[in-house]
Amino acid sequence: MSVALVLIFALSLVAGVPVAAALGLSAGAVVLLYGLPLTVVAQRAVNALDSTPLLAVPLFILAASLLNAAGVTTHLFELVRLLFGRVKGAIAQVSVLVSLVFSGISGAALADIGALGRVQIEEMRRQGYRDRFAAGVTMAAATIGPIFPPSIPIIIYASVANVSAVKLLLAGIVPALVITLLLMGQIAVIARLKGLPQDDARASARAIGRQALISLPALLAPVILIGGLMTGYFGPTEVAGVTVAYALFVGFAVYRTLTPGKVLAAMRETVDATAGVLFIVASAALFAWVLTLDRVPMTIGALLLGVSDDPLILLALVNVLLLVVGMVVEAIAAILILAPIVAPALTAAGVDPLQLGIVFVLNLMIGLLTPPVGMSLYMVSIVARLPLATVIAGALPFLLPLLLSLAAVSVVPALSTWLPNLFIK
Repeated sequence: MSVALVLIFALSLVAGVPVAAALGLSAGAVVLLYGLPLTVVAQRAVNALDSTPLLAVPLFILAASLLNAAGVTTHLFELVRLLFGRVKGAIAQVSVLVSLVFSGISGAALADIGALGRVQIEEMRRQGYRDRFAAGVTMAAATIGPIFPPSIPIIIYASVANVSAVKLLLAGIVPALVITLLLMGQIAVIARLKGLPQDDARASARAIGRQALISLPALLAPVILIGGLMTGYFGPTEVAGVTVAYALFVGFAVYRTLTPGKVLAAMRETVDATAGVLFIVASAALFAWVLTLDRVPMTIGALLLGVSDDPLILLALVNVLLLVVGMVVEAIAAILILAPIVAPALTAAGVDPLQLGIVFVLNLMIGLLTPPVGMSLYMVSIVARLPLATVIAGALPFLLPLLLSLAAVSVVPALSTWLPNLFIK
């Protein structure tokens, strides 16, 4: 059964069928082929979507769209430019820092690129940076978004792997800071070697103070979100709702840049994005059910434990598997298919579920920068109007700090487990 499933799935991909549709079609074909009741297709798909944590996904997408429409990203960008403009390679460093702050709002790499990518790349172009370098910085910085809370991939992983979504969101904070520091370190080295320019923004104390005041409502958004998670006042779904309410308040009452038309446009964007994500969730759940029916998770779990019972060796094997899968399968689909297979075996071997969740998501976010299915590559190519070959060449050098971050998270469990265990017992 599983052989037929994988074969039909592979043939569908070769024929050019989108991944989400290929998952559902291959599972449906196997259901027909083996005489299983067709009602199970609808039942399994609907069951996958009947999840409270998944309600956070459209709410976070809506919050990011509203804050972007309100001009929050522009204010953040200008503030960080004023603070770091005297550093060599400043605008590239600014891109990383702004992505870190905005990740506390958006929760998705493609949302970061959509909101910030054009501004970041155009500013780097204006100051004389090469297109390839600008594209690479933008894509690498955007990987922080799915690791730092709120993270849509982490919420989806938590719902599939039966891990506390709140603890897993908090587990992403330190690894996200590690990625930020390593990216900034690489940019600093390149700036010194290549003689990258300083920013041309005027950085008087008065200008910084004024921009900080203007940006304060934007800076408070991630503080409210993370503070609510740490204190236990909000779960992931509640904090998503609070973030939407805060975005509306900031847009209408503080910046006064939101209009009913912009809100409607943000809602349309949210419906489009959410439909794509949830279609993948439903299709992948059906695909995973067929694999489970054929006892594939148990078989692979036994094989992994048969290779070694050392958590580090198993994590290394899973890292290799996920890095390869991330090149050819969309991240959320990969989480939904592989997490139920891999997580039980590694947890049984002694890998902390929080560490595994961050390793899992970070692996697949690196896949966003690798062809042929790296969605960040295509997104940057579109927003910056650059040839795909240029974008891929720009991504390659920035895989180094991302892979070093992955190695650190894999070898040092405390990077993922310390913070959530400190605040949530």
